[in-house]
Amino acid sequence: MEVSVSDTGGLTRRLEVAVPQKEVAHEVQQRLKQLSRTARLKGFRPGKAPLAVITKQFGDQVRAEVLSDLMRSSFARAVNEQKLRPAGGPRIEPIELGPEQDLKYAAHFEVLPEIQVASPAAITLEKPVAEVTEADVDGMIENMRAQRPVFTAVERVAQNGDRVVFDYQARIGGKLIEDGDLKDVALVLGAGQAMPELEAGLAGARAGEARDITATFPEQHPNKRLAGQTADLHLTIKAVEERSLPAVDADFFRAYGVEQGGLEEMRAEVRRSMERELSGVVRNRIRAQVLEGLYRTNPIEIPRALVDEQVQQLQVDAARRLGIRDARALPPPERFEEPAKRRAALGLVISQIVQSQNLQVDRERVRARLAELVESYPDPEQARRAYLQNQDAMRQLESAALEEQVIDWVAGQAQVTEKPYSFKELTGFGEAQHDHDHEHDHDHDHEHHAPPADGEQQQEVSGP
Repeated sequence: MEVSVSDTGGLTRRLEVAVPQKEVAHEVQQRLKQLSRTARLKGFRPGKAPLAVITKQFGDQVRAEVLSDLMRSSFARAVNEQKLRPAGGPRIEPIELGPEQDLKYAAHFEVLPEIQVASPAAITLEKPVAEVTEADVDGMIENMRAQRPVFTAVERVAQNGDRVVFDYQARIGGKLIEDGDLKDVALVLGAGQAMPELEAGLAGARAGEARDITATFPEQHPNKRLAGQTADLHLTIKAVEERSLPAVDADFFRAYGVEQGGLEEMRAEVRRSMERELSGVVRNRIRAQVLEGLYRTNPIEIPRALVDEQVQQLQVDAARRLGIRDARALPPPERFEEPAKRRAALGLVISQIVQSQNLQVDRERVRARLAELVESYPDPEQARRAYLQNQDAMRQLESAALEEQVIDWVAGQAQVTEKPYSFKELTGFGEAQHDHDHEHDHDHDHEHHAPPADGEQQQEVSGP
């Protein structure tokens, strides 16, 4: 086999390969002989057709398969011999394919860049420092109480914060709409759960009262007959309920999975969860700064094949988040060009660090990540077994653990300064609702869901 390599600019290479005609002919002959042992042809017993007949009927097909296989295998041998590292599959350009000629072709492809990782000492990091105080625990428990409000029927008129329970009938042009009636709708006034006209129509209502209003349904309304339509609604008010917070008692503890130990154990469990969240936020802040530092201090030429691969993955991820199933409706690739370049570059730099530092996957980190991941499931042990049996999921965990090791290696050599924060400042607690089961994101597409609280929870029905 003859091989020649030429640099066609940047990271692209042209690899010309010649496979001797003798080798091609030998492989074709061997496959035809093998085929003759099993072929079923009319007029011959199975496996008894003469080789000449087999050749006449299947020769062109077998030769085409042999050429394809030889191009694939010879390309792999050639790049190995030339110590090339392709960044993606080659574009094959046939040169000679005739039956009495050597097999000659050219392969065009990109190679991975040679990377010398800059010293991490040039990277500056700010490490957030915070602790969970007793006041933070108090605030979290109050937030948990707010998530499980108690509604008690009252005789007064409805006001903001009250829950109003009602039935309604919808009419358009004076005609009742099929499936346009709802029973026992529960709507918290002032929560922005429903159409403004409906909230305004329920303000000041009393149990037993009937009201008629006109409202325009949103275009996204699940009832297609009502979507975007302006309708007359006849409301029958069934109850006005005042909102209050639940008592911090045994029932409240059980609702969050604390069966024994009372308030002390509840506070300890809340603190543990908050400390996990805090640790995760700090870890993610450090990670983001390390990745930014690596990207900034290691400018490299990126193979187009790797960028295209990342663009496609980002498109798929976006489609999944948006619920898009039709490939024709995918977001345009141009939107993901820059983040794709960044992802591809960081992937190359991190891989080089793993190789140069001879980093091996820390199995203890993988176990710790798995334990953290499954503890939010109703049956952690069952979830753990499911993950262990899923090779793709375990590879993701191993990749995440190895990346953590790279982050630690960089952070250990970077210039680090500490900056104090409060729990609220770091986690944003108070800006959005959290419960004690909330877990930070893992930055790696590991999708999992926290288990629901034990016991029955009063469910509010969203307004129409």
